[in-house]
Amino acid sequence: MDKATAKSSADVFQANRDRAGPLLAKLKAEGIGHVIDGKVVPAASGQTFETKSPIDGTVLSTVARGNAEDIDRAATAAAKAFKGWRDMPAAQRRKVLHRVADAIEERADDIAVLECIDTGQAHRFMAKAAIRAAENFRFFADKCGEARDGFNTPSDEHWNISTRVPIGPVGVITPWNTPFMLSTWKIAPALAAGCTVVHKPAEWSPVTADLLVKLARHAGLPDGVFNTVHGFGEDAGKALTEHPAIKAIGFVGESTTGSAIMAQGAPTLKRVHFELGGKNPVIVFDDADLDRALDAVVFMIYSLNGERCTSSSRLLVQASVADKFVEKLTARVRALKVGHPLDPATEIGPLIHERHLAKVCSYFDVAKKDGATIAVGGKPHDGPGGGHYVQPTLVTGANANMRVAQEEVFGPFLTVIPFKDEADAIEIANGVQYGLTGYVWTGDMGRALRVADALEAGMIWLNSENVRHLPTPFGGMKASGIGRDGGDYSFDFYMETKHVSLARGTHKIQKLGI
Repeated sequence: MDKATAKSSADVFQANRDRAGPLLAKLKAEGIGHVIDGKVVPAASGQTFETKSPIDGTVLSTVARGNAEDIDRAATAAAKAFKGWRDMPAAQRRKVLHRVADAIEERADDIAVLECIDTGQAHRFMAKAAIRAAENFRFFADKCGEARDGFNTPSDEHWNISTRVPIGPVGVITPWNTPFMLSTWKIAPALAAGCTVVHKPAEWSPVTADLLVKLARHAGLPDGVFNTVHGFGEDAGKALTEHPAIKAIGFVGESTTGSAIMAQGAPTLKRVHFELGGKNPVIVFDDADLDRALDAVVFMIYSLNGERCTSSSRLLVQASVADKFVEKLTARVRALKVGHPLDPATEIGPLIHERHLAKVCSYFDVAKKDGATIAVGGKPHDGPGGGHYVQPTLVTGANANMRVAQEEVFGPFLTVIPFKDEADAIEIANGVQYGLTGYVWTGDMGRALRVADALEAGMIWLNSENVRHLPTPFGGMKASGIGRDGGDYSFDFYMETKHVSLARGTHKIQKLGI
């Protein structure tokens, strides 16, 4: 890094810290309450919990700890507001949602800084998260007018048309990794469809969820349309999934939690949409553009601290090029910069929570016991502030049956598995319980298409890392989820399809009882 770049980086780092100061002071002084029916309120029980920064363990704020009573208040408010929001003209609803997007963009820098401090994500990635969140609102705002669109399927004696209507109040339960952007990915289409929302954010990352609902409120979203209740899964989350006024649950998180939510919602016949875990393969064939593949491999596991459902945590590389490819990969992993998340030079920040750090670190011993080799990393990292830092880790000498090749670590942890040929690659790739994404690198497009067709995954990128296009379906197979987000697919979840048949008056009606 030259002196000019270093100075610029230092200046940005200081500017980020300067921006954080008053935001954190306000956050600590005011605390985080629920937002129910347009009002900031404490928990009905009066209970709170603390949210701490993964950078240094500093208490950021006290947070209202919700329970069934708080959820009931929020669900009742959402049910009361539903008809008014549903019946608002689509053009008007579109304007409101665009104002929410405007409000997000105006606070984009604040959102990025708060997200870094609350989650440990590096600023280089969070700087764009708020902009992507605003794009989510704009995209679905512009689809308000077509949300009810259906099909015309005429028959000989009838015109048959379909239309869609919003399902009602819905629950949205979101994760702690990139929480602001992922929350908008669920909430924006629900609101565009005409549903009202009760949001239960992850308890490890409540800060920007509080800001989101307040921005929406100030942008003119009517009271009760968007409510946020903070708390823990066993209390607020369970109550939300069981509440009879809530017609559907959109959830992003662990597969085991998804199973529990499905069971909890069964008595009230909840519709569910799950985006769950992954153990995603990136398959590199010997005829691939190996330099571009290497860039994509490093990015898709070590960006966002490896705390992403779509990370390519298994590298399947063809044996004929494996040694050369892994040699270059090893050098890249060793060069990754672990540091303070507000430093723009940082590539990997601290993990979200001490419990998650312990989980990721436990796989160092698992790898060794399996007989694999830790080629890089394999230890906690002494980072600035003394927080939940871990060394980016590369595991080699693995086979497909090892735990490090089967279980989701959800950290900057990559397992390398060589393969012989196309059939071997497909067998290894499909040999896990998950099926979220797959990445294939090859110069043979015929092979790329064959492998894409054979992979048991909901999303596949050929000669590319994960590049999201909002109209396309997002979701997984097997233990990675149920349903699809994105474009019209989101409306299929948040809306009911209604069939209307218009008779021409010419068909014969059977006469009975004459």
